[in-house]
Amino acid sequence: MALVVICGQPSSGKSLAATCLAEALKESEAKETVRIIDEASFHLDRNQSYASMPAEKNLRGVLRSEVDRSVSKDNIIIVDSLNSIKGYRYELWCLARAAGIRYCVLYCDLEEDHCRKWNKERHEKGEAAYDDKIFEDLVRRFEKPDRRNRWDSPLFELCPYKDAIENSSAAILDAVAYLTKKVDSKSRDVKILQPTIATQNTRFSEANSLYELDRATQEVINAVVEAQSKALGGPMNGISLGQGLPNISISRSVGLPELRRLRRTFIKLTGQTSLSGPPPPSDADSAKRMFVDYLNRELETTV
Repeated sequence: MALVVICGQPSSGKSLAATCLAEALKESEAKETVRIIDEASFHLDRNQSYASMPAEKNLRGVLRSEVDRSVSKDNIIIVDSLNSIKGYRYELWCLARAAGIRYCVLYCDLEEDHCRKWNKERHEKGEAAYDDKIFEDLVRRFEKPDRRNRWDSPLFELCPYKDAIENSSAAILDAVAYLTKKVDSKSRDVKILQPTIATQNTRFSEANSLYELDRATQEVINAVVEAQSKALGGPMNGISLGQGLPNISISRSVGLPELRRLRRTFIKLTGQTSLSGPPPPSDADSAKRMFVDYLNRELETTV
């Protein structure tokens, strides 16, 4: 039914705003089904997720994939994250367009000094907070939403420092009214995005393939890490992934950073190949076979 993108500086009250919006939607007459997608949904630590550009890119990819799988005409999805890059907000807007649903942005407009103060208070209370270096980097790179951009419109602005973040906050009530208003032939103030022919034809096959590829390769990585942990540094004859799947041949200890690097490279290469050749594998077993073959080749050449 709709996709809501929560946007704002770090420690600007986004998660509280997302919770209040979800509660207000559930309490509305429409009684909408609402789901919040955030870092906590995947047990991702905010400092680790923003410690480097590859980690941040992976975080955005995980959230985007989950949004792609979740958006539908039967529920409202709220993306509670920084969503600070306009190009990323455009990607989320494209997902909403492909699904043929409503879209809006709820912006927590809070000055940097207040965000810095709130982040420090969270540190002192032992609550989840950003490290100072990461906080300053995120503040510097934040791209403020602009209602003139289609991917930032309609834009509902919430001022957490001036007004308390509550279910009854003006911006939240406006967003609820927009998201729940019934649309008919005379409606002018509610826009339902319309999918293009291209997005309709490719959306589901590509989304399923990328999802299976992402999930299957992560399962392989988990199996390698678990097997090495049980071996306690000793030799391994091969790591089995189950019946019908090839074994992973490793003659040395392989650290998690190297495994993650190989996984990222494999996914990138697979995506590039699909542009001019066959699409990515659409089932988990095929994806695992391809990834295991890739790991065996790469780890053999780097011994």
